[in-house]
Amino acid sequence: MLGVDVGGTFTDAVLVAGGRIFTSKKPSTEPQSVGVLAAAEAVLASAAVSAPEVARFVHGMTVATNALLERRGARVVLVATEGFKDVLTIGRQDRAELYTLYPRRSEPLVPRDLCLGVRERVGPEGVRVPLTEEEVLRVRDQVIALEPEAVAVGLLWSFFVPDHELRLREALEVRLGGVPVLASVEVAPVFREVERIGTTVVDAYVTPCTGRYLRSLAAACDEAGLRHPEIMESSGGTAPLAQAAGHAARLLLSGPAGG
Repeated sequence: MLGVDVGGTFTDAVLVAGGRIFTSKKPSTEPQSVGVLAAAEAVLASAAVSAPEVARFVHGMTVATNALLERRGARVVLVATEGFKDVLTIGRQDRAELYTLYPRRSEPLVPRDLCLGVRERVGPEGVRVPLTEEEVLRVRDQVIALEPEAVAVGLLWSFFVPDHELRLREALEVRLGGVPVLASVEVAPVFREVERIGTTVVDAYVTPCTGRYLRSLAAACDEAGLRHPEIMESSGGTAPLAQAAGHAARLLLSGPAGG
């Protein structure tokens, strides 16, 4: 069993083989996959184990974490119900300093000019304003014109009636090619739009760069004859590489969870 964790300075590998524990430490690299393979190959060599003999490979990393903290994520377009496109800016009443007369909020991950409103409305009783095909095409064309690297779709009450969100996601995916289009009902189908849409935006923000890294790591593993790693999630569990690459918000604490 092999585990590799990428840190800011070093990439560490631990191998359990034949009842013994072997370790190696290599400098972290850019791209990180180079350091991951170097650490893995070093620890396998120290144990005289070949890559095909590895039965399980688990990997923890901070690609998504760094992208969010350093604001180096994707150019995201948010599609929200008309009248609610400022949901990220307004947020909730909660604030760190309740009595501060001039509170400062962090800038939202999606600036206002990249937030679009769509004419539709769902309530607890069901559809109140239908989503027309003309509206789908209008929003699709506006999104394309903004040249996004990822799109987050978050509509009111979509966790209860997901049809509108899924229609928009499908229409956008067809025209945007490989650009990730993430629907909130698939990312975080929970009550309250601030939490649901905020999580979806974070997912869209960090998924492109994380996906690129994980796909490059998979290619490097193929070349080295090493199985694809399971990716450590924030929860402390693991996910298959392809699944982790599609929803990187679940990896924000991948490295700390592994530690």
